[in-house]
Amino acid sequence: MNRFFTIKNQIETEIVVKKSKFIANFIKVNSKEEAEEEIKKIKKKYFDARHNCISYRVLEDEKIVERFSDDGEPSGTAGAPMLNILQKNNLVNVLVVVTRYFGGILLGTGGLVRAYSDSLLKAIEESKILELIIGIECEVKLEYNQFEKFKYYCRSNDINIKDTSYAEEIVCKIEMEEDKKERLLKDYELKNINLLNIKELSKKYIEKSIQK
Repeated sequence: MNRFFTIKNQIETEIVVKKSKFIANFIKVNSKEEAEEEIKKIKKKYFDARHNCISYRVLEDEKIVERFSDDGEPSGTAGAPMLNILQKNNLVNVLVVVTRYFGGILLGTGGLVRAYSDSLLKAIEESKILELIIGIECEVKLEYNQFEKFKYYCRSNDINIKDTSYAEEIVCKIEMEEDKKERLLKDYELKNINLLNIKELSKKYIEKSIQK
């Protein structure tokens, strides 16, 4: 299976090439619909720009959905080169929109490819990169007086608490790498952690920080 990567937060960068300004918005998205909504927002924000060129890759149902657009630039000079960079870096759940304000000097097709590519490469360089790996999402229930101990256990064992709800008991959604599930279940059975219940919900891609 391919190793997939994504970004932690949105990044905005800017370069100037022969008086043309290229503004790259590198955005984390979780679906095709979310990507399309973000494109609308960027185009509205930069409504006075000559071009808003886009490319995105989204992982949906274990398939990769891709789209790119040159938005009026010569065919193959903007969206496709950026998509190629995303593919080569195995980046998914990301959208890049590069906005160009024309500076009056034509760049030629080669110059445009370099400018749009360099815009994305700069955004990638400044991004916090996360690896997406197959993991497990579970739901656990516990008493209030065990919550601080459980949070410490999760921090110590690289388990991420994604969501917490408070009712008669505390209910947490947690996610972890596959190989950590057996230890969690064993600690539960041996009462090393005091939980009322553990229920496995699904397998999913989870994010893991990597050194950069």
